[in-house]
Amino acid sequence: MKLPRRTFLHLAVGAAALPAVSRVATAQSYPSRPVRLVVGFAAGSTTDILARLMGQWLSERLGQQFIIENRPGAAGNIAAEAVVKAPADGYTLLMVPPAAAINATLYDKLSFNFLSDLAPVAGVVRVPNVVEVNPSVPVKTVPELVAHAKANPGALSFASAGIGTASHMAGELFKVMTGVNMVHVAYRGDGPAMTDLIGGQVQVGFATMTASIGHIRADRLRALAVTTAARSQALPDIPTVSDFIPGYEASSWFGIAAPKDTPAAIVDHLNRETNTGLADPNIMGRLADMGGMMLAGSAADFGKLIADETAKWAKVIKVAGIKPQ
Repeated sequence: MKLPRRTFLHLAVGAAALPAVSRVATAQSYPSRPVRLVVGFAAGSTTDILARLMGQWLSERLGQQFIIENRPGAAGNIAAEAVVKAPADGYTLLMVPPAAAINATLYDKLSFNFLSDLAPVAGVVRVPNVVEVNPSVPVKTVPELVAHAKANPGALSFASAGIGTASHMAGELFKVMTGVNMVHVAYRGDGPAMTDLIGGQVQVGFATMTASIGHIRADRLRALAVTTAARSQALPDIPTVSDFIPGYEASSWFGIAAPKDTPAAIVDHLNRETNTGLADPNIMGRLADMGGMMLAGSAADFGKLIADETAKWAKVIKVAGIKPQ
């Protein structure tokens, strides 16, 4: 049967509109059941704290519970693999830590490719690390630390939260860019690293602002500089490392990702709601207390950040010859 031209055009336009209608319907019906937000580190970690903060916001906004599921191990790789293998329906998400970009080079036999197997949803926050020393170390500035380390090669040790963590990589980048010889001591998390740094078993740290700021304010540690390109409002009197070492930047950033092929309407919906949360005064205040700098933007913006950080840390890992434990 031959359709009249007007009828044919009407049907064609209607058919073309179906995908858009379907996307809108998908976004409007999501979520219809609880959502898992998987965290690759233990409860109380920076990644976990941020997941719980954003999970509570999304639960309240979207009317379904966002359940925080801690799956620690292998520097976050166990959690990432679990999300990669999950159905791409928006009901399993990953709280992305900086380790995601580091692990891509550090581990050469991963069963997934983070950049291609996960879909970026939204950036949440960038948190500075802090170059800090035990008060017994006779330095008060970054240049003094560099001079002291060069005058005493191998005598200083720096603590990290573990091989391949943001604090480890911040220290290794510092070594590469200054040529100092400091011994790396890896711990199982920021907690024990801070304990030994305060106790003097190690002399230098590059821990996150979240782990450091209480000890700095109590004068248990001396802050020399923050590792972000800009100063932190949480410690406004502390300079940046790049004030003395041009081009230095290392920080802990966090966001949300989903399995690849998650419907674009769901990704867009979560991105909008996350960005709305980052503009909420209560969340802004909580993040500011951690020294956080908001990363609100599109899913593509967060994807570019992950890709740029992956390339950056690949160079440092190769130059420093870092191997996983």
